[in-house]
Amino acid sequence: MTLTDLANPTKFLALTARILPWLAGVTTILLAIGLYQSAMAPDDYQQGATVKIMFIHVPNAWLSMFVWGVMSVAALGTLVWRHPLADVAAKAAAPIGAAFTFLALVTGSLWGRPMWGTYWEWDARLTSVLILFLMYLGLMALWRAVEDPSRAARAAAVLTLVGAINIPIIKFSVDWWNTLHQPASVFRAGGPTLDKAFLWPLLVMAIAFSLLFITLHLAAMRNEILRRRVRSLQMMQASRVSFTSEVGGGSQATASNEIGAA
Repeated sequence: MTLTDLANPTKFLALTARILPWLAGVTTILLAIGLYQSAMAPDDYQQGATVKIMFIHVPNAWLSMFVWGVMSVAALGTLVWRHPLADVAAKAAAPIGAAFTFLALVTGSLWGRPMWGTYWEWDARLTSVLILFLMYLGLMALWRAVEDPSRAARAAAVLTLVGAINIPIIKFSVDWWNTLHQPASVFRAGGPTLDKAFLWPLLVMAIAFSLLFITLHLAAMRNEILRRRVRSLQMMQASRVSFTSEVGGGSQATASNEIGAA
């Protein structure tokens, strides 16, 4: 199996049918381990037990940006390389990315309430993540609104690449502006500053959520491929019925004319 083979929807379906059960199993095990480690992690000296929301919030926040990055690569595949599965990958990823972004917003609000005294503040990080969520919803609406699949794919690809500008804004907003969020404490030039008692459970949860995305994405791509095949068959069937009706109607008209002439 080569990367070229993956451009073939039939081979893609065959490959994913074999690996999805294993992915789902590994994801479930890692999620269980990560949740156990998160529950056993000590309370923070400032935030207390509410710090454990971090183990759900941070992976969702990471993936909200990562999924848009995946969609941006797929958008290039649609516009530049005309990859047959590129639009399928982008369309399948959008609802999953929207769900991760929504969970990041909700868990972030719950985590921020004890520290900030409010569930919401219009600071740079929160506002840019909210914009990301709205962009996900906008893309999903676009795919539904445009009936021509090729036009919808091109329009969605362009909007995805334009929206990618928001990703570095989200990432570096805590460095560029004065926000309520603390600077990066895991992926930073000087190495992680997060205590290991919190770092290891967080990394396990991040890997587990990443595998969860891959599993859900592959399953959603399979569903989208099958949905498009069913739609194609339905359109072919409708065309045949229409053609048969036209031929039948034309034959009847010819016979009537011949009878009238006789």
